[in-house]
Amino acid sequence: MNNIFSPITVKGFQIKNRIVMPPMVCFGGTDKSGQVTQKHIDHYEKRAKGGTGLIILEATCININGRLHETQLGIWCDEQIEGLSKIAKVCHNYGATALVQIHHAGFKTPKNVCGDIVAPSNYSDENLSARELTIDEIHEIQTEFVDAALRAKAAGFDGIELHGCHNYLINQFASPLINKRTDEYGGTLVNRMRFGTEIIEKIKNVVGEHFIIGYRVGGNEPTLENGIEIAKMLEMAGVDILNVSSGISDGNNPHPSMDFQFSWIAYMGTVIKKHVNIPVIAVNGIRNPKQASYLVENNLVDFAAIGRGLLADPEWVNKAKKEYEVNSCMDCTRCSWFTDGTKCPRNL
Repeated sequence: MNNIFSPITVKGFQIKNRIVMPPMVCFGGTDKSGQVTQKHIDHYEKRAKGGTGLIILEATCININGRLHETQLGIWCDEQIEGLSKIAKVCHNYGATALVQIHHAGFKTPKNVCGDIVAPSNYSDENLSARELTIDEIHEIQTEFVDAALRAKAAGFDGIELHGCHNYLINQFASPLINKRTDEYGGTLVNRMRFGTEIIEKIKNVVGEHFIIGYRVGGNEPTLENGIEIAKMLEMAGVDILNVSSGISDGNNPHPSMDFQFSWIAYMGTVIKKHVNIPVIAVNGIRNPKQASYLVENNLVDFAAIGRGLLADPEWVNKAKKEYEVNSCMDCTRCSWFTDGTKCPRNL
């Protein structure tokens, strides 16, 4: 029987345990260059030193005009490779497998980042508006994702994760609630997924066999039934690992039974696991070793992502292995890590 300390091999990489640090944008850089800072390096080094098996670097933008905020980490130019390599190195120094989540915000790009905001199709609400991408622009952005993957490889990372949920560009293409195109990139599910599956194909063609392609997928696109079909399509396209989170919902999110003691987002991971043969990561609200162990030992998922738990205690995995008590996340209504991590109650 597997447990959270069992190794697992993905695309030739032996990941030493089943605990994942999911991508979390906790703080920006010091300027608009998208460069790694010492703050980033120290942040990831602490979690690698603490025993985490798989570390997925926070959303790292493939295009300067597609950032989610002005100081987001970038992977849009070769000058950023050196800084990123320092994060890969500190992760590997402690035996962690490391991926970069590559990202474009689409219509979630703020106006102070870019005045020309783009989306799969024309979009507007009370807060923003975006114009429809042309076919040529779609192909340009796909190429930028491929170039970003090559930079991740050059920086020494073990793979990438495509950010395909949380209402960002790849997710926007997949969603029938957002994507209103009538060409080959809209309409049917196959067409809506074409933007992402073509990126996967193009990356596979250039990175070689020894490189992980992950995908953070919305389990509710807009329903769990659609999320299952998308997961199957991603496996067929060649994705090596699925990180199941929330997508663009129609409001009818799944309701797990009362005996399932986890969130509906984690539940979607356990359901999708039943329909694919590639490893699945569950995320959201998994705080302590007992919870993570239950999910893995019962083969509900292959990995447990510990987000806030690892922010509250970088030594989470090492402590769990020694059966020491971890510094549990206190579930603050607004996590201070996403404004000023030094003010986390567990760091005071």
